[in-house]
Amino acid sequence: MADSSLEKQPNQILDCIGLYCPMPVINTKDEMDSLAVGEVLEVLADDPAAEEDLKAWAKWTGQEMITIEKTDEGKRFLIRKTK
Repeated sequence: MADSSLEKQPNQILDCIGLYCPMPVINTKDEMDSLAVGEVLEVLADDPAAEEDLKAWAKWTGQEMITIEKTDEGKRFLIRKTK
């Protein structure tokens, strides 16, 4: 049986706490460029616009938004590189 907790283990973590639009998206794009297809990036952000911006970016670039979770500091995004 597969362990679903493995789904939540990122290959890389990007801390965008304290950064505001457009920096979380720009930094996410740059970090995703360094990952291999299938790898997962965790993005931490507290910009109120980050959720909509990162969801739109993932859709536009064809990446998979695995999950969005609320944290004490803001939001935690897991994004899988698909191409």
